[in-house]
Formats: sequence, C-alpha cells, structure tokens
Amino acid sequence: MLACGLIWSLAWFGSVSGLKAETLAAAAPYVPATSAEPFGLVATSLAAGSLHEKWLGLQRRLDDDMVQLALCDGDREGCVSPAALKLLAIVDAGRQRDGRAKLGEINRAINLAIRSVSDEAQYGETDVWASPLATFMRGGGDCEDYAIAKFAALRLAGIALDDLRVLIMRDIRGEDHAVAAVRMDGRWLTLDNRRMAMIEDADIRNYRPTFVMDRDGIRRYTAAPLLAGMAGPAAEPALPAPATPAATIAAAAVD
Repeated sequence: MLACGLIWSLAWFGSVSGLKAETLAAAAPYVPATSAEPFGLVATSLAAGSLHEKWLGLQRRLDDDMVQLALCDGDREGCVSPAALKLLAIVDAGRQRDGRAKLGEINRAINLAIRSVSDEAQYGETDVWASPLATFMRGGGDCEDYAIAKFAALRLAGIALDDLRVLIMRDIRGEDHAVAAVRMDGRWLTLDNRRMAMIEDADIRNYRPTFVMDRDGIRRYTAAPLLAGMAGPAAEPALPAPATPAATIAAAAVD
C-alpha cells in the first residue's frame, strides 16, 4: 500500500520538468475536450510571468506534501506530522460520504480548521501561497490557502484531478478572492472559505473570473464578464478571510 501510495503521490501533477516544459509552450486558447470549464468561458494558458512561476512552485511543494500524506495515510501511528494527521482526519470524514455530502464535509471542516489571517500578519509578505501541510502546521491562512488545502483534501478523498480547480475571481470592489472548484454531475461547485454552502458557478454574482488553475497549469479567462446580474443565494455570515490585494495578482500575471 505504501509503495502504491508513494507512486501515486509523485504522479500528483506529473513530473515537474515535464509540466514546466508543457506550460512554457506557446500560449493557446484552452479548449476542454469533453465539458465546459467553470463559468463556461474560454481561458488561455499563461506561458510565463510571476503568477505562472508561483503556481509551478506550489505544485512542487504539493508533490512533497502528497508523499508525506501518503506515508502517514498508510501508517498513522508512525506519522510524525501533526499537520498531516489533522488533514487526514478531515479526509477520512470525507471518504465516509458520497456525492455532494463528501464535498460539503471537506469544505466545512477546512473552513473550521483554519483561522483567517493575512499573509502580512503571518509571513510579513503580501502574497504567499502555502502548501496544505504548511497551512495546517500554522493553523491559519488566507483565501488561497483555504482553496489549496481543499484542492489537496478533495484529491485524497477520491475526487479526480480532472474535476478539480482553484479559481481566482475579482469582485466589484477590485479585490481578488480564491476558491476551490469541483465538477460533479457536469456542474461546477465552488468551495469558499467565506461560506459553508457550496455555490454553483452559474449562481455566483458580483465577481469577474480572472484565473483558473489545475494540474496542467494556470490559465487566464479571456474577456470574462462581471457576473452581476445572475440570481444567486445571499452570502452567509461565515468565516471571512482577507482577500489577496488585487494589484498583487494582476501584477504577477504580467511580470
């Protein structure tokens, strides 16, 4: 079990060198083979830039985390990482459920497990993308840290990588916000640290999708509209997290 788990973990995003070569290729519109991406919008691969490099760096750290999580998953008593055991306890609860209940369990548990804290307060920097184990070790993070942790937990709980995304959206105030997204039964659900309920992409309002990330890299939504006129549920009084400054992500995309 450990050998199989280790091999699977190292294949989490494929080899880093192969991934980099692929994503550094000439940018081309991303066209999904079988179904629409979140929001049903065209996205174009980012071939370079600070945001592209940041995502590649995160993928490497995710690979490292997945090796440790696989080892701990196979030998809980021998696991020396309290952060891994805490994350695996959430994954275990998700594994006991099916369908949307699985997603809801993990969304709720991670929202409650991580306290909302800005990168400036935690790291003294403006935009840090922490790996899941780093986030659970510190016990705090901002919106992208919640989204990244959910991305990893959902994969461990059995969700296919093809059905997982991290999204960055900009609200009407010009602030960026990150969420995890999962495709289930042909529909994309967003898992947001600001609410316990999962919202379909078609029901999101007052946001403009800007970037989408998955195992294949990062892509920019092209001429995405403001999702302001779409009916959707009112926001819940849930766990607000500091939004990453809009200027930081916008600048990183073109640096």
